[in-house]
Amino acid sequence: MSNSLVQRHEKVYAPVITWDSDVEIVSAEGAWVTDVEGEKYLDFACGISVVNAGHNHPAIVAAARDQLDRLWHAGGAFRYDSLINAAEKILSVTPPSIDRIFFMNSGAESVEASMKLARKVTGRQGIFTFRGGFHGRTMGSVTYTTSKAKYREGYHPLLPSTFVTPFPHPYRWGMTEDEATDYALKELELKLKHEISPHEIAAFLIEPMQGEGGYYPAPQRFLERLREITSEHGIMLVYDEVQSGFGRTGKWFASEHYGFEPDVMVLGKAIANGLPLSAVAARDDILSKWAAGSHGTTFGGNPVACAAAAATVDVLAGLLPGVPALSEHAFKRFREMQKKHPTIGDVRGLGLMIGIELVKPGGNEPDPEAYTFLAEHAREHRLLILDCGPYANVIRFIPPLSVSMAELDQGIDILEAAIAAYEKR
Repeated sequence: MSNSLVQRHEKVYAPVITWDSDVEIVSAEGAWVTDVEGEKYLDFACGISVVNAGHNHPAIVAAARDQLDRLWHAGGAFRYDSLINAAEKILSVTPPSIDRIFFMNSGAESVEASMKLARKVTGRQGIFTFRGGFHGRTMGSVTYTTSKAKYREGYHPLLPSTFVTPFPHPYRWGMTEDEATDYALKELELKLKHEISPHEIAAFLIEPMQGEGGYYPAPQRFLERLREITSEHGIMLVYDEVQSGFGRTGKWFASEHYGFEPDVMVLGKAIANGLPLSAVAARDDILSKWAAGSHGTTFGGNPVACAAAAATVDVLAGLLPGVPALSEHAFKRFREMQKKHPTIGDVRGLGLMIGIELVKPGGNEPDPEAYTFLAEHAREHRLLILDCGPYANVIRFIPPLSVSMAELDQGIDILEAAIAAYEKR
């Protein structure tokens, strides 16, 4: 970024937003972005797992542009076809338990709407969330977010009747997956005995694969038990698939890897490949009890964003079959690197949603300095990456699903060189 632009930025824009670099991007295509000086970077950040189909995909651009020429806002005043087209397309790929949908603007907004829905329909107030989850930063959603304490600093008191219980983190806890699952389930059962009765709980809100919290896939047995408890006690099981949805894990949604269908889904990020759109989707018998006027939105379901969403589903349908091979190759390379580099403590994830945990050699102590070094080294070699986890020591490896095998290898090569440089410093 030019010095003049940095100065203009700092003069007029609130510093509350952090930026990963001062690189000024002026255009983008596929897996690449181009800066103001004409330098190209591999973008393996994807706008925080948003442009799953790659930047400026021509079919999505064409759909958005066509809609822009016809109608770009409605605000609930009248009906329009792009909203219904998007709803039909998205519902065609959601789990069979999901029947209807409601559009909003951001993941956080949809999380809050899903909890309003659960409380309204069940008549209960208790909400269960899982430690390490990220569900947004608005005043309601930040109550459910426990991936990092700093997101909640200065905003207390948060919403009452919210109960946080552990999500299994085997590597961080130094346990096997079964041990971590047993511990998390035991703590859950204790909360149900000591803190709130099941008949007072409206919903369990969970990411089937945690994102910001460290890229942890839920153990199969853990989600199975949650489905049993929620079904037994009339509790809504709400899957937050904002980051893990729309092909990111190699299936349309992470929950498909497990086979336990949700009552409600929260969708966002890649839903329109970069245009602002999100959604709550649920069973018909749930949404039919959400009375007219119980919730609303001015910009949610914007005609242009909806047109892009319908096109995004079509594009991703063509890309999804290629994700397993890309994922298998990436995991193979990272696990080979793990054997050679003690800085890599763990490699985990699903599809092209992969977490590489960086640690100090000889144990599992987080090494956030390693990530800082790697990110700068990668940027100098024209690769953009992001971190995650409470210690900011996990590489969030999320290339676009349109990435070629050659581009994938190029990005991994840069990361391996960065790790080698860090270990030799």
